[in-house]
Amino acid sequence: MNYSKSESKFQFFNLFSIFALFLVILAGGIVRSTGSGMGCPDWPKCFGKYIPPTKKSQLPDNYRIRYIEKQLKKNQRFAKVLEAFGYKSLASKVKSDISVTNRQQEEFNPAKTWTEYINRLIGVVTGMLLLATTFYSFSYLKKNKKIVFLSLFNLILIVFQAWLGSVVVSSNLVPWIVTVHMLIALAILAISIYTWHKSKYLQLHSKVTAKPLLIVITVLALMIDIIQITIGTEVREKIDEYAAKLNGGSRQSWVNGANDILFNHKNLALGVIVINIILYMLLKKYYKRSSVQRQLMSTTFILIMLQIFAGVLLSYMGLPPIAQIAHIFLASLLFGAQFYLLLNLFNSAGNQGESYHVG
Repeated sequence: MNYSKSESKFQFFNLFSIFALFLVILAGGIVRSTGSGMGCPDWPKCFGKYIPPTKKSQLPDNYRIRYIEKQLKKNQRFAKVLEAFGYKSLASKVKSDISVTNRQQEEFNPAKTWTEYINRLIGVVTGMLLLATTFYSFSYLKKNKKIVFLSLFNLILIVFQAWLGSVVVSSNLVPWIVTVHMLIALAILAISIYTWHKSKYLQLHSKVTAKPLLIVITVLALMIDIIQITIGTEVREKIDEYAAKLNGGSRQSWVNGANDILFNHKNLALGVIVINIILYMLLKKYYKRSSVQRQLMSTTFILIMLQIFAGVLLSYMGLPPIAQIAHIFLASLLFGAQFYLLLNLFNSAGNQGESYHVG
């Protein structure tokens, strides 16, 4: 396929944005599993500096009191924004969680500070890549305005995500905000995958007309993935609450703090396996082994098996950090693979491996 210079640059920056977004999710998983979320108590600076300190002697005077006051003020502003949009119950919850800041303000830990700081740097690089992607998206203004609109919307989302990240810090990791933060990250990832796929295959004159049942099953599998990720985030929130009650001790028993919701999480994992087996059988019927659709499905199964293994380690090995990181990262990869599969059911590069039966 022939692309203009600007179109090629758009695809280049768009593709690297996708890689960077996965890296952001990975870095976020490391931050969460190591408890480094409050490593930098302020935002966008870290302890008032662009390069964070490495020693306690480098900290500002009375930093604990100073940042608590700033966080309380930001929380109050955030609550007012929620009230202005009619979310009074959420605003009330933010206000009630304000006192949490005073109890959980942590002592300085240079390892956690730099873990959080590197996470932020990765986010900044990702934002710059999305900015470049948006700039070059205008090369598609005449061919496909949807690419331009979605790229602009994604840029707005990443700015909102950065602001929400500051709220996550100021609210001292209030659980429901962390969940929203994760879901928005998936939305940004999905849009980036869509615009890249659309730009690559825009010149194709023929499109795949997949069987309605195949589309429905794929969408259902994707929806279950999103629900599973959401529940998984809530499981982690419950575990964090229970761990806080134990002051971080008795790590082997932390899973007990989320027994009810963890039970639902495990049951839904069975649903993920079943729906993907059905999807595999349908793809096997309509597509050749060499098709991109079948290859994506194979990748999906590998990710599911790795995800199950990580889940078993989490449940029975006392929540090892490496398993936590893998579980979050694999979940995002699984989401990306299944979303890309859905896009390729409508349009793919020549469909060279396709053996689709019409009629």
